[in-house]
This record gives sequence, C-alpha cells and structure tokens, in this order.
Amino acid sequence: MGKKTLGWAVVATVTMLASLTVLSAQAGGDREVYLDPTRPIEERIDDLISRMTLKEKIGQLNLPTLEENHLGRTAAEKMEVSKRLAAGTYTDQIGPACGFFALATEISQNGAQQQAELLNALQKIAVTQTRLKIPLLEDAEGTHGPIFQGATVFPEGLAIGSTFNLPMVKAIYAAAAQEARAVGVHVLSTLVLELDRDPRMGRNEEGYTEDPYLGSRIAENIVEGMQGSTLDAPDKVIALMTDFPTQSEPASGLERGAIEFSERYIRENILPPWAAAFRAGALGVMAGYPEIEDVPAHGSEKWMNDILRQELGFQGIVMSEGDGFDTLIYEGIVSTQKQAGALALRAGVDLNITYEPAYLGPLVENVQEGRVPAALVDRAVRRVLRMKFQLGLFEHPYADPDRAARIMHSQDHQDLALTAAREGIVLLKNEHNVLPLRKDLKSIALIGPNADNAWNLVGDYAPFPDHMKSILGGVKGKVSPATRVTYVKGCGILTPDNSGIPAPCRRRNMPTWRLS
Repeated sequence: MGKKTLGWAVVATVTMLASLTVLSAQAGGDREVYLDPTRPIEERIDDLISRMTLKEKIGQLNLPTLEENHLGRTAAEKMEVSKRLAAGTYTDQIGPACGFFALATEISQNGAQQQAELLNALQKIAVTQTRLKIPLLEDAEGTHGPIFQGATVFPEGLAIGSTFNLPMVKAIYAAAAQEARAVGVHVLSTLVLELDRDPRMGRNEEGYTEDPYLGSRIAENIVEGMQGSTLDAPDKVIALMTDFPTQSEPASGLERGAIEFSERYIRENILPPWAAAFRAGALGVMAGYPEIEDVPAHGSEKWMNDILRQELGFQGIVMSEGDGFDTLIYEGIVSTQKQAGALALRAGVDLNITYEPAYLGPLVENVQEGRVPAALVDRAVRRVLRMKFQLGLFEHPYADPDRAARIMHSQDHQDLALTAAREGIVLLKNEHNVLPLRKDLKSIALIGPNADNAWNLVGDYAPFPDHMKSILGGVKGKVSPATRVTYVKGCGILTPDNSGIPAPCRRRNMPTWRLS
C-alpha cells in the first residue's frame, strides 16, 4: 500500500471513530458521566442538572409527607399515591418527586422487613421507570429513635440531656441511624437544638437542655453518631437539625409565636449548638415557624442564607416545616403561595415537605415568567442531588430486608435504651430512704392520668412499642401478691377530672378551668 493510500485510510478511520463518538453521544452514550461513581460528585451533578427539564428540577424540591390525609387516608391509598409521585405521574405540574418524608410508618405496620420491601418497591420505580433514574431520598422523624413501627424508642430529649453522658448520646443516635438506614431511610429529622428555657412551650420534651454549652456538646455527638465519617456507609444517615434559628421562647408562649430576642441574645445563647453541629458536619436543617426580626424564617434571606450558610458554614439541605410556606401568608408578608415560593427559594429553603403549591406549578410559572431566576432553582437542586450522591444512592438504592429484620430493635439497642433511661433519672429528694420501694408493702397508690397509659410513656415522635406495660402494670408485676395496689386517675390532662379521689380528700371551692 502506498503512502497516499495509507494516509487516506488513516483519515477515514479517524473520521469514522469521530462519527461513532458523535452518534454515541446523541444516543445517550455520555450518560455515564452522572452514573459513573469514579467521577467527582460535582462533575456528576453538573452533568445531571444539564439533562433535567424545569419540571424535573422542581420535582426534586418536593419531599412530600404522607402523614396528612390529603394524599391518601389508608396505607394502601398512600402507597399508591407514593408510587405515582415516584414515577412522576401523580401530577403534570412537576416531575418525579425527590422522595418522601415520614413514610415508613404510614405504609407499613408489619415490621422492618416489610418496610424495607415497600421502600425498595418505590426505589425501583424511581431508578427503572423514570427518564433520568434519580433515586429517592427517604426521611423519618428521629427525635429519640426512628419513628416507624418496630424501631427502638430511646428516652426523650430532656432525659438524654439529663444523663450528661456524651458517649451515650453518640451511641443512641448511631443506633437510630443504623435502624433507619437498614429499612431504606436516609435522613433522620426533628433533632431539636432549641434550648428549653420557657416552661409554657408544650414541646420542651423534644429539646435536651437549657444550657448552650451542654447543648453544643450534645449536638456534636448526635451528628457524629448519625453521619460518621462517610454517608454512603450502610448504617449512616443525614442528621437534620430542628428548627433554625429557633422557635424556643416565643413572646406568646405558643409554638408559632414571634421571637423577640435581640440578635446579641440569639448569637450568645441560641446559635452555639447550631454552630457546633455544623462544625461536626451536620447536613440537614429545618426552617422554623416563627418570625425573627419581623420576618418568618422561611422568607428570611439574612438567617437562612447569610448567617446559616455564609457565616456558620452550613453545606447541606434546608427543609420547610410542615405548611411552612404558609407562615409567609398568615404573617401578611405575601398573599399567595406563588409569592411565598419565590420568597422562600430566594431565602434558601430547598425542600417542600407538605406538598404546598409554593414549590409545585406556581414555581414553574415563576421561573417561566421571569419572577424567579432559574439559577435559584438550580442552586436548590444541586444541594439535593449532592446529598443523594454522597449517600451513594445512585450505586446502592435498595435496602436489605433480611438485614433490616436482624438490626431492628436488637438486644444491644434495647440494652442501650434501658441504660439511658436509668441514667436520665433525676432524684431530687429521698426522705427516710423511701426509695427503692419494698416489694412487701401492704399497699401502694398510683395517682395521675399517665399511670395507666402506656402510650404516654414513650413521648412524642415515637411509635408505640409492642407489649409495653403501663406504670400501673409494671408495679403490679413487681410487688408482692399480698400488696394492695390502688390506682386513681386524679386529674385530667386537658379537662378537670378528679374521679376516684374520695370527697374528703378533694380541695373545696377550687376553680374549674377548661381549655377551649
């Protein structure tokens, strides 16, 4: 073959290879960029965002909860709605949803194995039946253990704080993370960093302490226990802290009341636990309900972006509170959900958990009409996708049902919960060494509405454990058969009730108060 012929052969070969490369790219052969685990995460995110439509992007900003009945009343109805949300066929306003908030308990009451199987079924829809095959992100409440049936219930926050045992705090939340990830949950929420300084607040049991220093050390250990050194480990989850900057000590004493602190007070007393959590690497935050400096947190660019991200260095995702966008309406900041969505996105709220219109079709319209820059949508989507890549969901989207059954409520976790409960007990006085009670007492009386109510013993944000005894049942099981055990309800929780108290023992002329 002559030189001229060889030269043309080389040119023809190069041209053919170039043509095949172009055809491969046109056919989708370059999808390996965002699906390739060897590529840097930011490069994978860039590639995936470049492929997404506006509706697909806004779909990734929705993590709807099925706790509310407007998305289904029965477990079967909620599962069917979840399948359609995962596939992107529930509504034509947005693409496939990001995932789900507090779903595990809503669709299954039959244990860890079934929970894992049902969440796997939803993941399979997302990664095999959608155009871009983006896996789902699953969130569960995790104040003192995951809130789904069969999970270990640890003591409430105040009891955990009362132990002053920081290694135990870390162990508790590592156990909670292990149980959550085992069934296919990737985020544990409602990790309350607010200080307990106002006794009027009805949710004080969710917090840990009134002290900023102790609160900071607890925050660090929660994050280290849950997230560890790598999020793609099979026993780690994102720690999502609640509620930034605070909803503690409202002027009215009510949960959504205005916070009327000076910025100096907030910085000196409220922010230290948050700063400690972010130094430890916390990657989740829930925005608070109240207004801070006359602006609801969901619309405050100063607090949700400038201070949270620029000053405190937070690098993760910000979720809305339940119906949080509506705070901007009932506070009179805006008049519509469409306006609320524009304001919240600019402030830095990334995810919508209660399927409010703010991040549905009205947000699509806001972008199309030029009211919201597309770059703000991309900013939020980038944060969400980064979490999914860091969790390793593109490579390992499914849970192992058999492993979930082995891990859930293991004996080690039961022992840890018992130890924490014992260490959290605070004995203020023990005159004449009355405690511990002798088993051979002639009689013992239990007075109070919670003495014979096992449900009230587990605290809020917790599933009801199977086969749990009330205090009355526990006492009867411990004392001698000859001991007379008397139970009197004594009072009501929301209404007066002195049933069972002998008339001579009741205080006379007491005013009757009734909540309305």
